[in-house]
Order: sequence, then C-alpha cells, then structure tokens
Amino acid sequence: MTQTIAPRVRTLVLLLLAAACALLAAAAPASAHAALTGSDPRQGAVVDKAPAQVSLTFSESVSMDDDSLRVLDPKGTRVDDGRPSGTDGTTYSVKLHAGLPDGTYTVAYQVVSADSHPVAGAYTFSVGAPSETSVSVSGQAAGGGFVGGLYGVGRYVSYAAFAVLVGGAAFVLACWPRGSGVRVVQRFVVSGWLALTAATLLLLLLRGSYTGSGKAADIFDLSLLGEVLQTKAGAALVSRLLLLAAAALFIAVLFGAYDKREDEEKRDLTFGLAVGGSVVAAGLAATWAMSEHASVGLQAGLAMPVDVVHLIAVATWLGGLTALLVALYRGPADTPVPALAVRRFSRVAFGSVVALVATGTYQSWRQLGSWTAFTDTRYGQLLLVKIGLVAVLVGVAYFSRRWTAQLAEAVPAVAGQRKKERVAASGGRGNDEAKASEKTRTSGKTGASEKTAAAAKTATAEKSGTAAKTDSVEKTAAAAKTATAEKGEAAGKTSGAGKASGAGKDSSVGRGSGAGKGSGAGKGSGGSKRAAQLARQRAAVDAARQKRQRDSDPHRFGLRRSVLAEAGVAVVLLAVTTLLTQTEPGRTEEEAKAAGAASAATAAPSTGAVTLDMPFDTGGQNGKGVVRVELDPARVGSNDLHLYVERPDGTAFDIPEVKVALTQKAKDIGPLPVAPDHITTGHWSASQVQIPMAGDWEVAVTVRTSDIDQVTLSKNAQIG
Repeated sequence: MTQTIAPRVRTLVLLLLAAACALLAAAAPASAHAALTGSDPRQGAVVDKAPAQVSLTFSESVSMDDDSLRVLDPKGTRVDDGRPSGTDGTTYSVKLHAGLPDGTYTVAYQVVSADSHPVAGAYTFSVGAPSETSVSVSGQAAGGGFVGGLYGVGRYVSYAAFAVLVGGAAFVLACWPRGSGVRVVQRFVVSGWLALTAATLLLLLLRGSYTGSGKAADIFDLSLLGEVLQTKAGAALVSRLLLLAAAALFIAVLFGAYDKREDEEKRDLTFGLAVGGSVVAAGLAATWAMSEHASVGLQAGLAMPVDVVHLIAVATWLGGLTALLVALYRGPADTPVPALAVRRFSRVAFGSVVALVATGTYQSWRQLGSWTAFTDTRYGQLLLVKIGLVAVLVGVAYFSRRWTAQLAEAVPAVAGQRKKERVAASGGRGNDEAKASEKTRTSGKTGASEKTAAAAKTATAEKSGTAAKTDSVEKTAAAAKTATAEKGEAAGKTSGAGKASGAGKDSSVGRGSGAGKGSGAGKGSGGSKRAAQLARQRAAVDAARQKRQRDSDPHRFGLRRSVLAEAGVAVVLLAVTTLLTQTEPGRTEEEAKAAGAASAATAAPSTGAVTLDMPFDTGGQNGKGVVRVELDPARVGSNDLHLYVERPDGTAFDIPEVKVALTQKAKDIGPLPVAPDHITTGHWSASQVQIPMAGDWEVAVTVRTSDIDQVTLSKNAQIG
C-alpha cells in the first residue's frame, strides 16, 4: 500500500507547490498601502502660467529621496530643483524652475509607503495649451519585473519557513516530547530555520532594487544596502536575523539537552523552553507586524500586537500540521506518532483556529471598513478567497479529528495484540534454550561417569565422545539459528565436550579431541560474524513488520490522508496570504477613490470652467486692461461663456465693443463667432455656446476701446 501511496504524495505536493507558485507569478506588482489622493496642478489640468511648485498628497506618510518626485518638460528634461520636501504629514512638494514655456509637463513619482511597500505613478498637466511630449507615463509601476517577482517568492518562503520553525517546535514541546529524538522531525524544524534565514538575507539584498530601479544589477549595490539599513523595513530584517540567532540556540537545546533527558527531567526543561521559544516566536512575528500593514493606519497601537498573535496562531496551526504530516509519513517504524500526541495537537489546533478567527475578524474590519469593499476592491476579493480556504481547511480538520478519535479507540486493542505476539515469541525462544541446556547437562554427566568407571572401556568412551560431539554440533547449529548469545554458549559447551572425550587413553582419541578444540575456536570466530549479520537481518525484518502493521491500520491511514489534504490547502492559503500583504487594503483604496472624487468635484468650478486671462493694450486712452474669458463646462455641446474686462488696478469698466470667436485649426473648424450680451459693468455673457468636438481650440477676443483703437487677442483651451 505504501509503495503506491508515496508517488501519489509526491505528485500531490508538487501540484500544490506549482499552484502556489502560479498564484505568486500571476500577482500584479505590489500595490502599496499609500495612495495618491490629490495633486496641484491636478492631472490633465491646463493652467494659464507655469506654477512655482508641484504638490502631491498621499493617503499616508511616505519616504522620499532626491529622485522620488520629478517634473519633466515636453523634451524629457528635468525642470524641478531635485529637493522634494513635506509641507505637512502627507503632502509633499518640489519647486520648479522659473520661466517655463508653454507645453505639456509630466510629473513622475516613486516613493515608499509607511508600511514598506513601493508606490509609483505619473500624470501630466499643461501650461498655456497641451503639446506633444516625448515622455511616456506607462510602465511606472513599482515592485514589478524580475526583482519584484523574486522579492515576492522570498516573502512567501519567509512566511512558510516561519510557520515550519514555530509550528514544528511547538508540536514537539506541546504534543510529542519524544519527537525531539526523531531525526525526520529534527530535520524538518532545522530546515525551517535555514529557509527563514536564507529568505531574510535575500530580502535584505533585494530591498534596495525592489523599491528603486528594479534592476538586477543593483541587488549587490552596497550603497543601496546601506540606505536600506536606515529604513524601517531594513531594521526589521536585521532584527529578524538577530532573533534567528537566538532561535538557533533554542533548536540546539531542544534537540540536544532536552532530547537526552528522561521523561521526568524533561518536564522541568519544557517550561523554560516554552517561555524562551514563545519570546523568540513573538519577536520574529513582530518584525512583520511593525513594518507592514499593521504598523500604519487605524489603531496601529492595537493592530500590531493583534497581528503578532495572528501570525503565531497561523504558524502553530499550519506548521504543526506539517510536522504531524512528516512524522506520519516519514517517521521511523519503531517510534510512531502516538494517538495521545495527535489528540494534543488537535486541541492546540482548535485553540489556534479560535485565535485566528478572532484576530482575523478585527484585521478584516480594520483593512476593509465596509461590506462593499469585499467585492469592490482587490484586497477584499483576496480576503474572500482566504476565508474560503480557511473554511475548507477547518472542514478537512473535522475529519482528521474523527480519525484521531477512532485511532485512540483502536490503540488499546492493537497494543494488546502486539504484547501477546512478543510474549509468544519470547516464550518459544525460552523453550528452545531450556531444551538445549538440558541436553548439554545430560551429555556432561554421561562423559564424567564413564571417565571414572574404568579406563578399559575406551571403546565405550569413544562412542560416548562421538555421541557427545554429534550432539554438540547439533546444538551449535540450533543455537546459531536462534541468537548470537546462544551461539557463543553452544560453542563453549562444544569445546568442553571435546575435552571430556579426549580423556581416554587412546592417542587417536586425544588427537581427535585436539582437532575438535581447534575446530571449535574457528567456528566461534566465524559464528559471531554470522550471528551479527543475522541480528541485523532480524532487526530489518522486525522494522519492516512494524511498518507494515503501522501502515495497515485503517485509522492511521485515514488520518494520514486527511492531514495531507490539510497541508495541501495550507500551501495555497500561505500563497494567498502573501498576496494580501502586498495588496493595498480596501479601506485605503476606497478612501483614495473618495478623495479623488471630492477633489474633482471641488475643482470643477475652476478647472472645468476654463479660465483664460489676456492682457490688452489698444494704444489709446484707457486702452490698457485685462480680458478674462470663462467657458463652462468646457466640454463638447452646450457651454456658458462669461467675459470680464478690468483695468490694470483690477476695477471693472465698460468698453464699446467685445467679440469672441472659437477656432480649431487642426480640424479646420471655425472661426465660430460668439456675440456676448452686456450684463453689467465690465461683464458680458453668452449662453448655449455650441462646441462641436473635443480638442485644442483657439479662443480669440477682439477688444475695442474707441472708434479707432482695438486689438485681437487669442489663447488655446482644451475642450472635452
């Protein structure tokens, strides 16, 4: 049965690992916790003159360097001073060069959010009128490419290794103390420590390139590594390495001094190991909680310890489950996992699930904030998948508990049967030894009586000696088949029988006796090697028999299958959890959408209604002033036009005549005349101004201040 199961187990494990890798590979670049909620100038805006600075507002504080915020002109030349600064907690600005010409400018940003995730993006605004630009705003996603994928794999390995390390050690201490001496369990826990250490070092090397250029060549850039060590994420990774050194000492004691203690002595050491291991596990979990989603946002002071409990509960459950699976499939036949250990783990797993549900409910509320976020955000959708996987895992665990109960009921009967078999086997060997000993004593007594009766009865002595030797050889063969100790005892008795036979006066008998002694010595040396070989063979046969008996138990076989199914679901669950940690929480995503909508609504009166200021000078008396044209909503279809005339000091005044014309030269449309009506001093208006299509329109205004003094002004406006 096990020969057919093993290939299936390997195939299933490989398929589950492939599914987890596919989930990680299909994941989009890391979505940061921080989101851009506002900008000045806003995206797509057309302003009359170049602003003195560009400001960006995020949903949380971010980290910036000199290249985090750049402004590029239409040719791709940088036009900012390269020194971004924070004006308040979440708003950051960079100053622009003076005297920038008209055209389309690109704002590109790449920052690191407070929860350690990179965020990048770009948008454009125009001065005067839109123009062609050589700058591409596509491909501005951070955390993607080869380095991003490798970083994601490193995160998954670190989570899985943490679960193996903590869950495996907890399984040994709380459920199966004798497992500390089982080699396969030792290798399992040590492999978790090695994998977590290697993954942490990898993440530390990748961090600089992951949050920066994304180039593989920057992985070993020592200057970037130095910058990473000064960040919160870098400090968390270094702290994790230091805690792993303490974990190495814990493992050495667990599989060293603890394993060598007797059961009574282990109880005294268990408490110390449990306290020390809990402190190390909490410290390792805190390196995630203090540098990722839990460290920022709503109720961060409460969210971080809750996240620590959540991580430890997951590790205890899934890691202990995997340790149980390894022990059931790879454990030695002479040290099977007892039913008591399985029952203990069942109770530990139940407590872990309760803690997992409680902390997970709080985290879901904190990260989502509304029921609609479950379906409207990517974080909510992934969370639904995770909840479904946890439900499946709990359902499979229910069947494991049933198999555990049946296994516990079957153990006493199986143990009694094995005890009877051992007693029967030992009784048979005892009867054989008794019979052989009785024959030897009888033969010795016969030889001694014949020796003292008469020397003349040599022939009878020879016959007796021959019989004694024949009986001795038979006993030696029987003893060799029985055990190593029996072989040595029979060989000694054979030599004694030879000496008794050689007591006769016949020299030929004496020579025969000498030959007999030499032959006995040779057989003793060769027989001990043969006996050792037979002992090894018997041990192998006994181990195979015990393994067959263990694997043939239907209750244990059912438990192994259900635990394997649990472990398979756990592999995929960890992959989904890894994706969640690098996805923007639903609450933040919805807040960013709401802030963007509010910003657009607030800006609509000033930015939707395009405003053009055109100074004029007709050259006559009172010929200087400013014409302001407002077109609302500056879209295809019907629009309202307002025109204001002001003196240089800002006071309104009337002029004899003002006319407006709209032209789109690219499509050869226009000019379309507009005759505004005079409303009040310095104010003219026209309604139902029809603009047939979107695009770059020229707005021309003719101003007449006297019978002979007039001028025509024009500016471009983006419509639609």
